[in-house]
Amino acid sequence: MFKGTYTALVTPFRDGRFDEDAFARLIEDQIAGGVDGIVPVGTTGESPTVDLDEHIRVIELAVQVAAKRVTVIAGTGSNATAEAVNLSEGAVEKGADALLLVNPYYNKPSQEGLFRHYKTVADSVPVPIMLYSVPGRTCGEIAVETVVRLAANVPNIVSIKEAGGSVDRVGQLVGAVPENFTILSGDDSLTLPFLSVGAVGVVSVASNVVPKAVADLVKAFRAGDLASAQALHKKYLPLFKDLFIEANPVPAKAILSWLGKMSAEVRLPLCELSPVSEAKLRKTATEVGIL
Repeated sequence: MFKGTYTALVTPFRDGRFDEDAFARLIEDQIAGGVDGIVPVGTTGESPTVDLDEHIRVIELAVQVAAKRVTVIAGTGSNATAEAVNLSEGAVEKGADALLLVNPYYNKPSQEGLFRHYKTVADSVPVPIMLYSVPGRTCGEIAVETVVRLAANVPNIVSIKEAGGSVDRVGQLVGAVPENFTILSGDDSLTLPFLSVGAVGVVSVASNVVPKAVADLVKAFRAGDLASAQALHKKYLPLFKDLFIEANPVPAKAILSWLGKMSAEVRLPLCELSPVSEAKLRKTATEVGIL
């Protein structure tokens, strides 16, 4: 169902408010860069600090600007199943093509609880769903066995964004899920290794900044041009790493602000880069040819 490059969009803010003009320009840049889809209000979109009305408005605007030119996968996950259902229904009402559901965080559900959570949300909406396993942010992961169970029992759960950092786990998933269930990298620095064992794309942070490079890397690998994919990976790996020099999306927004695309503003408890991190990120961005 989902293959290629999907940008986990930052949510631009200016003076505390959602900057709709900057967001629209960002989406146009993604489409011009050749991405296959956009993911509004995921973790990179600061979903923990947008309120309900903002959350739905970000999705609505993404749908309007995309205008069916690329797929819109709306981030609607929560650690409360009822809230995830409400957000998911709201996103579908605004025209989202699909949903990204993060592994519930903080309350540490069992694998049975995860299965029931995802099934309940999926049963509430008629669109495809991508699971999102990111143990570094949620204190747990969706077990391979649970992914397989969901794929077998919930028809509209069709993909997973895998951000656990393990090539071995991706290999296990590839061997266990149905052929039409897709696995996408959730870490730019691991996209090429994940592709090598059977993933088919990436939900990318770096493509906010270099959409064409990320899209070209995935396209090259999938076309069998390993040399080009390796060259792009080698060139941009320092950027992929330094975009997490501090909490995402602080570094990505910093670069976008240096490029004049938007304010670097984030919401507390996130804050601006430290001077040391800023200097390192500027150096890397210059060396890879962004600045």
